[in-house]
Amino acid sequence: MTDRVWLASYPKSGNTWLRILIGCLALKDGEQVDINKSLERGGIASARSPFDHLTLIDSALLTHDEIDALRPRVYEEMVRRQDELDTEEDEQDGAAPASTPVRFVKVHDAYTQTAQGEPLLAGLHFAKGAIVIVRDPRDVAPSLANHNRSSIDTAIRFMNDADAAFCSRTDRLPYQLRQRLPGWSGHVASWLEQRDIPVHLVRYEDLKRDTAGTLLAAMQFAGYAVTEADAVRAVSLASFGKLQAQERETGFSEWKDRGANGRWFFRRGETGAWRDELTAEQVSRIEAAHGAMMTRLGYELSTANARA
Repeated sequence: MTDRVWLASYPKSGNTWLRILIGCLALKDGEQVDINKSLERGGIASARSPFDHLTLIDSALLTHDEIDALRPRVYEEMVRRQDELDTEEDEQDGAAPASTPVRFVKVHDAYTQTAQGEPLLAGLHFAKGAIVIVRDPRDVAPSLANHNRSSIDTAIRFMNDADAAFCSRTDRLPYQLRQRLPGWSGHVASWLEQRDIPVHLVRYEDLKRDTAGTLLAAMQFAGYAVTEADAVRAVSLASFGKLQAQERETGFSEWKDRGANGRWFFRRGETGAWRDELTAEQVSRIEAAHGAMMTRLGYELSTANARA
């Protein structure tokens, strides 16, 4: 049976880039990256379709809390019926079956428990571990604002909100299941401090600085046998500049805007870009709220009032 590893991150922290890099590891000689086909195809934890399919319940009829109570059972059932689900997916998109020895599944949910006291994501019953991707929250803020079509101030308030969530509206049907995002610090802490499954930490900044080495270490943790040459080849195929150029030429299926109002999915991808995107007051608010976790992760603070 194929092992599963979560690719866990707060939104806009580099999850998609890492998924593309992993997808490139499986490309044959001569094949080129296609941002709409080369993504590692493990899906996302918050997808509605598998929930509805496996429970035989229309999730639109349930409350967010009722859905959460069932999610551990859904992930357990995914493991039991993965071959069936893979076959159905292949028939829908015409793709070849996933060839990677490990199935990587994207997740933005914080690592939480249901009201019944069990792990929302089913602990070891679903995944043998998690690669947790973190990024300097000062760089997350402008990228999240772009993603959410909001101001940077609104994005910062969202990142500082312990009750924040994606897809939590009740006046319409969100396209995904609710994902609790209890502030940037709370989200990171939820994954690093849980004891259900092993964790491998990847800083986006390290992925940018030494992409091949960071990818190789992450795959070793996941049990995916990759050589240094494999990692270097994947990096050459999926450089951020190539992904940007391809999005501008063909669009990105996970991102419908395609440059509308200057908004692209692969926007800048830089480290430290916050220095020319945030005001001093915005930096101060982020560091005041998240200084302790930033320091823990090795991000240098720039304001005196940040909490240590």
